[in-house]
Amino acid sequence: MKFFPMFLRMSDRDVVIAGGGETAAQKARLLLKTDARITFLAPDLDPELRALVEEGRATWINDRITPQSFENAQLTFIGTGSPGADACLHALAMEARTLVNVVDQPELCEANTPSLVDRDPLVVAIGSEGAAPVLARQIKTHLEQVLEPRLGDLVALGGRLRPAVAQAVHKDKRRAFWRWVYADAPRRLFARGAEREAAELIKSAIARGSAPDDGENGSVALCPVGANDADLMTLRAVQRLQECDLVICSEKEFMPILELARRDADRVVVGRDIGTEGWLLSDQRKLALDRYAAGERVVWLVARRDAERAALGLPEDVERVPAVRV
Repeated sequence: MKFFPMFLRMSDRDVVIAGGGETAAQKARLLLKTDARITFLAPDLDPELRALVEEGRATWINDRITPQSFENAQLTFIGTGSPGADACLHALAMEARTLVNVVDQPELCEANTPSLVDRDPLVVAIGSEGAAPVLARQIKTHLEQVLEPRLGDLVALGGRLRPAVAQAVHKDKRRAFWRWVYADAPRRLFARGAEREAAELIKSAIARGSAPDDGENGSVALCPVGANDADLMTLRAVQRLQECDLVICSEKEFMPILELARRDADRVVVGRDIGTEGWLLSDQRKLALDRYAAGERVVWLVARRDAERAALGLPEDVERVPAVRV
């Protein structure tokens, strides 16, 4: 990656937009969703931007632009509509050492604006480093259809209730609690507009100290792997990797798949982290069963040729998950 993906806190931060037309207005609309202080640098502003200034939501400077014009900006957008003028302004902004985004000139960008799926406070950002903006918009369109419109309200409620959950729900049960909130009845209720019923259900679970199904019995997902390409993984396998507490990787060749696992999940790679190249399936099975008995969710990545032997002795409710699309 050439660009590091990160969400920045914009409260009490200055953002400069060089330009006064529709391009500048597009950036302003995006920034107005934040608490940033916006300043326009332009000889003139279109009616929309003038209205923002008159309402006190932005500042306008129409003096000669110099490096000092960008001096206090944590972030600068340049979009005058003239590529040549934008390049000149980019040079001035760089003298002020501000992060710069020049519209439609990716080679001049130190910061990029991704395609956004906005379910505030849940925001999904999709970027392609300027290489495939059309693809980024296609992915955005897909996610807009997948993520229900009221999901942000549920996330906001969850944020307000986090202190109560931290106090009432034991730390070993919190992950299962939030998994239930965002994947089970509360989310379904919110999706159909029953926000009050969902809130009452969540608060009852907090008072009880756990979700209705807190996952104390654990689970094991056995994933036979026939290829090492992470981009060929099935949706179900990716979901299990995102939910697991432990992923056992029976062969070092499967390590690229671990990029899809939950960031704080434990990872055991046979021949690297534990045992030797010849560490037995029975040793891996014992580890999986021990963590299963402790109420944890385990994903076991095994070679397809070993799947039947690996399954011997696993609990009856073991889930066989096709790992790779055929």
